[in-house]
Amino acid sequence: MIQANIEELRRENKLSFSENRRGNHPFFIWPIQKANDVTFNEIYSIYNYVDHNTGFPNQLTDYNCGMRTYDTAAGYNHEGTDIVTWPFPWKMLDDDGVEIIAAAPGQIIIKDDGEFDRSCTFNNPDPWNLIVVQHSDGSVAAYGHIKNGSTTIKNVGDMVSAGEYLGIVGSSGISTIPHLHFEVLTDATFTTIIDPYFGACNSTTADSWWQAQKPYTDPGINAVLTHSAAPVVFPPCPTSETPNLSSDFETDDEIYFTVFVRDQTINDNVTFEILKPDNTSLFGTWSATASATSPSWYYLYGPYSGFFDMVGEWKWQATFGGETVTHTFNVEAPLNIEEEDFNQTSEYPNPFNNVINISSSTKIVKANLVDILGKSVLSIEESLEGITRIDLSGFSNGMYFLMLESDANEKKTIKLIKE
Repeated sequence: MIQANIEELRRENKLSFSENRRGNHPFFIWPIQKANDVTFNEIYSIYNYVDHNTGFPNQLTDYNCGMRTYDTAAGYNHEGTDIVTWPFPWKMLDDDGVEIIAAAPGQIIIKDDGEFDRSCTFNNPDPWNLIVVQHSDGSVAAYGHIKNGSTTIKNVGDMVSAGEYLGIVGSSGISTIPHLHFEVLTDATFTTIIDPYFGACNSTTADSWWQAQKPYTDPGINAVLTHSAAPVVFPPCPTSETPNLSSDFETDDEIYFTVFVRDQTINDNVTFEILKPDNTSLFGTWSATASATSPSWYYLYGPYSGFFDMVGEWKWQATFGGETVTHTFNVEAPLNIEEEDFNQTSEYPNPFNNVINISSSTKIVKANLVDILGKSVLSIEESLEGITRIDLSGFSNGMYFLMLESDANEKKTIKLIKE
């Protein structure tokens, strides 16, 4: 198909590549990125590299002389890099959370879409959704397993720049989990595989084709999260995970804590800590030792309840793979039945610059402002006229908690952002 489409573009005088202008091989950027609304620290884990051992089955050699690849009894040796989305791969597929981008500039040679994209088996007979881009040296990069209906609006013959959107990571074709299969081909018939990773057991290239080649083993933290209920991380394929994410709790709530890591090796250490608003440790620092080697793993703690007795911004943090990632969550005082009605009180604008306005059908007689360390920084009482406006121009920018009390002893806590 690559050859046929190239010949068609050549006949139409639309082919960008020319032997007379052949350039050097491209240097790739990483071919996926987080969508704008995804806040995870990272969203990938490499499951498989190119298999350089032509024997089969289970005769495996990756570019680094390891075995992070696969082959099949039918004689297929894996020909690309499998970049799996993590955490919550099916949920991120549903939410368009991980975007495939052009690793290098070039011309679209193939664009296939419309195929089923929730495959869970190697026996799936459906083709995959695919984009193939040709570079200035004549090589092509194939981006496979794309989500149905998500491919770029551009068509065969159109040019793309490095970093340009191509589609959403899916699980179309022969696939068992949402991932990008990134494959590089060259020569006149496009049957020669190029493994873009430089390594001792890769004879397809004398240098790396990556602008910044990632380490063979790339341990790190993909997400540090809090939950209102235990997350469902591995439901039956292809059911979407149920994260039960939350960062806002009351003092008597149960809270679950998770850390999602990639490329952990047996006996690796992961350390954890929960910090109160005053930066004192709730339980002290504790750790876990990896009992297995895995490209993706997660740790779950909780539910914890009865410990969150301080209103303000708490921190849940983990250290692994040379990095510390911190997730903040807010704890507020619980509301009683009367306070639920009082909860309809509105505060505006929020975020605010200097003044916060309060609109309430009930007279507000007390206001207490607390900073993120749980320290009271302002108290106001007004029993006659009630409080409808608070000037906070003298305070630094940042997050605060405003605790309001009505003349009927109803209470409400609001998170404020001063810009």
